Amino acid sequence: MDGTIHSSPTPFTPPTTEEDRLSWLRLIRSRRVGPGTFARLMAEHGCADAALDALPAIALASGLDSYEPCPLDQALREYHAGLKAGAQLLCLGADDYPPALAAISDAPPVLWALGRGKPLAQPAIAIVGARNASSLGQRTARKLAEGLGHHGFTVVSGLARGIDTVAHGAALKTGTVAVMAGGVDQIYPAENAALAAAIADQGLRLSEQPIGLQAQARHFPRRNRIIAGLGLATLVVEAAEGSGSLITARDALEQGREVLAVPGHPLDPRAAGCNALIREGAHLVRDTADVIDAVVTASSATSAYVPGSARTACSASDVPATPPPNGPRRTLDTLTLHRLILERLGPSPLAEDQLIRDMALPAAIIAPALLFLELDGRVQRQPGGLLARV
Repeated sequence: MDGTIHSSPTPFTPPTTEEDRLSWLRLIRSRRVGPGTFARLMAEHGCADAALDALPAIALASGLDSYEPCPLDQALREYHAGLKAGAQLLCLGADDYPPALAAISDAPPVLWALGRGKPLAQPAIAIVGARNASSLGQRTARKLAEGLGHHGFTVVSGLARGIDTVAHGAALKTGTVAVMAGGVDQIYPAENAALAAAIADQGLRLSEQPIGLQAQARHFPRRNRIIAGLGLATLVVEAAEGSGSLITARDALEQGREVLAVPGHPLDPRAAGCNALIREGAHLVRDTADVIDAVVTASSATSAYVPGSARTACSASDVPATPPPNGPRRTLDTLTLHRLILERLGPSPLAEDQLIRDMALPAAIIAPALLFLELDGRVQRQPGGLLARV
């Protein structure tokens, strides 16, 4: 990787023939093979066919008797069902695969795409939030999605009720991507059937799941990492504590993306998650200009692409040519930074400002990492600005 979010860690060549695509489908659909295992098998064996041949012996060595990879006829049924539904199979490493998503550590090896490919050619911002969104929250999401679309950004969301629905609708004309928890042809919730059809006509629906698969609860957290991975940043508009939107924010932090949040009334539980994100270092968003400012500033540090219209939306004085000394530089690998923070913390509480001084790093780098560790349950925040390792 070259340090930008558009570089791909893919260590293998994407398939070029239908036979190769079927082998990829068989491998990723095989029992106990996820994106990480898929990548390791491909790196070790060079191609999907060789990995499939090696799987039974690998499984036996792990204590699994009578293991069989996904049968060819099952992969054929999925492949032809996808084509019949009008979907296209995107394979990791291919030119039509989303470059931002390819850069995450657990990128889906295959994606079913239904609709137009144009939204994937534009830089994207993910907008997520409460299903039971307030009227004010919905108006805010609509205004932000429209503004971002006007400045050349694709809006990514999850087709859920509330904020997702509003964001998709507002960005239909400028570009929107809906990431599905189930198969790309399975609409959930059913009330969004008309919106899903419009997205397939004007935007794009994506899913890593097989065609025809009904969404289950366990699929949504995995879906959220794709929403975050497609965007330069994730913007949260209303989110209760412990909500799925905060999982998406945690995914964005882990992927090295920006996290932004709209503040809300302290007595509204739908604002508790956003307020907590801001308290822990997320960018506070009042309007589209705040989003663009955060993304353009981050792009100066990471060389990530943002459209020219978005760059000119902020004045030259607002966008430094190089990151400021205390700006959001990414000088440490994310996992290394998490490890260093955890090494500094113990059961006895430590003041956050003392931790920052001890680590000799800008607060803008420490705060997002602390937020991730807190959401992940490894760091506990205590009264008085104190932190303790769980």
